[in-house]
Amino acid sequence: MKERVIDAVVENNLIKKGENILLGLSGGPDSMALLYILKDIREIIPFNLLAAHINHGIRGEDADNDENYVKDQCNKLNIPIYSQKINMNKYAKKNKLSSEEAGREIRYSFFRKTLDNIGGGKIAVAHNKNDQAETLLMRFLRGTGIDGLRGMEYASNDIIRPLLDISRTEIEKYCRENEINPRIDKTNLEAIYGRNKIRLELIPYIENNFNLGIIETLTRTARVMQTESDFLSEYTKEQFSEILIKENRNNIKLHNNKFIRLHKSIRSRVIRMGIERLKGNLKGVEEKHVSDILDLSNSENTGKRINIGNNINIRISYKQLIIEKNDKLKGKTEFHENLYLKSKLNIEELDMTIEAKVINKEDLNFNSKDRFIKYFDYDKINGDLSVRNRNPGDRFIPLGMKGSKKIKDFYIDEKIPREDRDRIPLVVDNKNIIWVVGYRISDIYKVTECTKRILEIKVSQNEY
Repeated sequence: MKERVIDAVVENNLIKKGENILLGLSGGPDSMALLYILKDIREIIPFNLLAAHINHGIRGEDADNDENYVKDQCNKLNIPIYSQKINMNKYAKKNKLSSEEAGREIRYSFFRKTLDNIGGGKIAVAHNKNDQAETLLMRFLRGTGIDGLRGMEYASNDIIRPLLDISRTEIEKYCRENEINPRIDKTNLEAIYGRNKIRLELIPYIENNFNLGIIETLTRTARVMQTESDFLSEYTKEQFSEILIKENRNNIKLHNNKFIRLHKSIRSRVIRMGIERLKGNLKGVEEKHVSDILDLSNSENTGKRINIGNNINIRISYKQLIIEKNDKLKGKTEFHENLYLKSKLNIEELDMTIEAKVINKEDLNFNSKDRFIKYFDYDKINGDLSVRNRNPGDRFIPLGMKGSKKIKDFYIDEKIPREDRDRIPLVVDNKNIIWVVGYRISDIYKVTECTKRILEIKVSQNEY
């Protein structure tokens, strides 16, 4: 068994030379077996082995004895041990979590805080082949897709699982052969939690009545699903890039026409990917949300929006599918800043930088089609330059027109969504609007053959 674990560590590059590895040590057979195996692996890969233990405070004297046991074992092996005692049930009630969810949050929070204090590293946990099978069954019973059925992996972010392909029977045998006397958590023998019921009741029933090798079957299923899921994830990334119009910290804009031509499976993944990229996770995002967004995209109903909670809003706007943070939709975005030559103006409200400078006529690029670099007759500028959003009654003379036009009407003609209109910068002097940024300059300030000095204004978005 030890050789197979070593092979898994090496083949999957789980541990690097000199790395800090913090083992979550409960004192049970799985984590104690992993403690001794990791100790031996240090002879092959030199790394720093440490351990951490959480006393959940719910089993009284037994829990205290577990804590004392792991401390004694680590002291005997000269391995640093960190421990913390916390009331799991009180934490669960306060944070409205199940006992299992609370225990997980408490453990990993303590593990990561401990690693941060010693300079970073990885968390080693003793999940095994049986845990993998239980996880798949739990997810299947709750409802999941391919990504859920991929189960746990040898490595995910800062967590490694060296025992993932080792059965619980093999682990218990290893402990007996190496005279390791682990602690037994009696609550693991009671069908009081969802996972315990699956372990103690459902899996034995399946083994006795349907498939004696159900653990192996589910392990193979996880491996197949991991391969399928990896392919779909890579393909989704490619499609996401193909239909992406713009992305910043506040919103993601996608070509809706291209989006609806994708296969439904990939569309669902694109939606989840967009939400995750914007908010950092998919917590609270349900299948119903994704289904509603797919219906919205098919309707192409400009102006309609869906609020999925978690500060995320999805809407259709002139052939764009937009995923955005709700806090950017509250109230009007107000800004009015002076724009000086040879300096950069950063407008925080828009995550935008604007700079202006006078250039020589020979440096003018008439062939430029960049919407965010424009040229003006500098000698026609009246007073100081500034950048602001629209005011009631604003008018300007769009390039190519004789008479003036209300900004409001211009925005409507250009099909600019109502919710975006207050976020469009207007470059102005003391008398007129000289540029509706990203759309049109004023005819009054256009460069002609008579122009002597040219003003260049460049706008750049502070994108990710």
